[in-house]
Amino acid sequence: MKLLKSTFLITAFLSFAACTPRTTDGVEQSYADYVNPFIGTDFTGNTYPGAQAPFGMVQLSPDNGLPGWDRISGYFYPDSTIAGFSHTHLSGTGAGDLYDISFMPVTLPYKEAEAPLGIHSLFSHDDESASAGYYQVRLTDYNINVELTATERCGIQRYTFPEADAAIFLNLRKAMNWDFTNDSHIEAVDSVTIQGYRYSDGWARDQRIYFRTRFSRPIGSMQLDTAAIVKDGKRIGTSVIARFDFKTKQGEQILVNTAISGVSMEGAARNLAAEVPDNDFDKYLAATRKNWNEQLSKIEIKCDDRDEKVKFYTALYHSMLAPTIYNDVDGAYYGPDKQVHQADGWTNYSTFSLWDTYRAAHPLYTYIEPQRVNDMVKSFLAFYEQNGRLPVWNFQGGETDMMIGYHSVPVIVDAYLKGIGNFDAKKALDACVATANIDSYREIGLYKKYGYVPCNVEDQYNVENWSLSKTLEYAYDDYCIARMAEKLGEKQIADEFYKRSQNYKNVYNPQSGFMQPRDDKGVFIKDFCPDDYTPHICESNGWQYFWSVQQDIDGLIALAGGKERFAQKLDSMFTYNPSADEDLPIFSTGMIGQYAHGNEPSHHVIYLFNAVGEPWKTQKYAAEVMHELYKNTPAGLCGNEDCGQMSAWYVFSAMGFYPVDPISGKYEIGTPMYPEVKMHLPNGKTFTILAPEVSKENCYIQSVKLKGEPYPYDKTYITHEQIMDGSVFEFKMGPTPGTVFE
Repeated sequence: MKLLKSTFLITAFLSFAACTPRTTDGVEQSYADYVNPFIGTDFTGNTYPGAQAPFGMVQLSPDNGLPGWDRISGYFYPDSTIAGFSHTHLSGTGAGDLYDISFMPVTLPYKEAEAPLGIHSLFSHDDESASAGYYQVRLTDYNINVELTATERCGIQRYTFPEADAAIFLNLRKAMNWDFTNDSHIEAVDSVTIQGYRYSDGWARDQRIYFRTRFSRPIGSMQLDTAAIVKDGKRIGTSVIARFDFKTKQGEQILVNTAISGVSMEGAARNLAAEVPDNDFDKYLAATRKNWNEQLSKIEIKCDDRDEKVKFYTALYHSMLAPTIYNDVDGAYYGPDKQVHQADGWTNYSTFSLWDTYRAAHPLYTYIEPQRVNDMVKSFLAFYEQNGRLPVWNFQGGETDMMIGYHSVPVIVDAYLKGIGNFDAKKALDACVATANIDSYREIGLYKKYGYVPCNVEDQYNVENWSLSKTLEYAYDDYCIARMAEKLGEKQIADEFYKRSQNYKNVYNPQSGFMQPRDDKGVFIKDFCPDDYTPHICESNGWQYFWSVQQDIDGLIALAGGKERFAQKLDSMFTYNPSADEDLPIFSTGMIGQYAHGNEPSHHVIYLFNAVGEPWKTQKYAAEVMHELYKNTPAGLCGNEDCGQMSAWYVFSAMGFYPVDPISGKYEIGTPMYPEVKMHLPNGKTFTILAPEVSKENCYIQSVKLKGEPYPYDKTYITHEQIMDGSVFEFKMGPTPGTVFE
């Protein structure tokens, strides 16, 4: 089979060759070749290696067949079994849901283990490969080669069989992790076409996915195995597994083309007819490959080290897996009010991990995906109209209420302040203000009353406390509202929310020198230790959340006692190591002292040394993280990918700058990773970072020059206007700290 696998790869390569874009120097590039979808499939990355179009509704990927934290995205690199190829997955969220519409090809007799594994096959990584928009594996037990690709709303599978009595299973009964099947249905449409649906509950509440599948040859026979689904003593639906039998010749290929819809089986049929009308795997693979090349070519890096190029383009790829398109080709989509709505002239999006992605992923989209940014904002506003508040974690047309804050606000405000899109700004501000004033939701009323969320008042859902973190996150979002209101001339709203944005000061305890939970009497919690992970702090400890005041770093410095004391605290953040026997929670990974790069609240902290006149420390730690905590290996991510935020941090940082305050229009300078970076902008201009001498050792900036200016550039940041003007910055790098920015 080694020869067979090589043949497939050669065929794929030849089909890709026609769609590789040219770089500015005329050399052909295939950026998709530098994507390694296996990065993050081991350790805690929780990514999946399967096929997807950029921001696609379909994420067609293998499932190992077993539940558990390590397999939260369906696939865990150390595993050796595959039990199906399903059409929906989450990229590194830590949430165990989806795995919808799962197919599995076999030869008879097939292997079946006890639940939860069921029908499965062994496989070897030696017989597995993946790149942007493509996945391939040989199922060892059946000698079946499986290839996957995808359009935005369709998954295309190509199975190459041996001579055998063969079958393809479609399992709508199986559910893993948080997912539970409520009802399902499969019916034949004609000799090659089936359709149906799967309703489920889990993280996505009352999720509905409809599908239509077309096989490339007539089905020999079809058998349905149905069973009643009983919950709380009552039948709520039917679970179904379909088996489709075929007699296959050696090398015979069967294509399984599947479209999904959140609206109806008819919607899925329209999606299939529009996007995959032909039984031609190579055609759709080449189209998706071309799509990925066009997307990835928006940022062009110069680097001789292939591993470093793979790290960058895989990070850029990961940043484009979510949010996901969530409407049919005719614009119809399922809303949080359980009704079908119409997106007219825009695309509806879902899968918004906003507590994570507002920090860097969404600011990145303002440069490489401005049209999508406009549509995402319109998606937020439609969600607000249908649900009564802006989304917190919008998923599969509904709200999960996962994590905290109302972080759709900074995404809206950043787009507005940058002049992106044609959404109604006044309507958007009204939605932001209304969401920030829902007193009954997650202690917002108490936050307004006390100026902080008291630590001794239970949340109405009784699912969390996180009082300290809520205070800090709400204060940042309030600042964003104030900025938008100010620009719109709404002075009263601006004044109110600027005042609210200072609420972070109300949880600072000068005695401990940390942000500290307080009760409703104003008393700081006793025996507080910033090392501890407590119910009052969201997935972090007191060290990690102290810095979550992106809107007012100068004010935070003043609270801490001035620049010298602040600098000392920053030093301690990176040098005060947890004890060797400390049992850290699963989200505290990528540790440098108390800094946890594996979790989002830490992501901007490295760049705060710029604010206290010690930029070389920002450069030192940024380089350390990029070189040591991002690798071209399956375990190459030090924490959950979180729908692109972990990778967006790398994309920005590798270019040499990062949005500490995501709506400020200022990007703090760190240290570039590559001799040359070109960001090709939607206005036709190119923003360039040059660092000819950069290397792992030469990570320190000696001087910066802005092309066209006779004097050295002495600011610690780059502005949005400079980026959009197509400025050229040249960094002189060296092995020891320089005096730049002093």
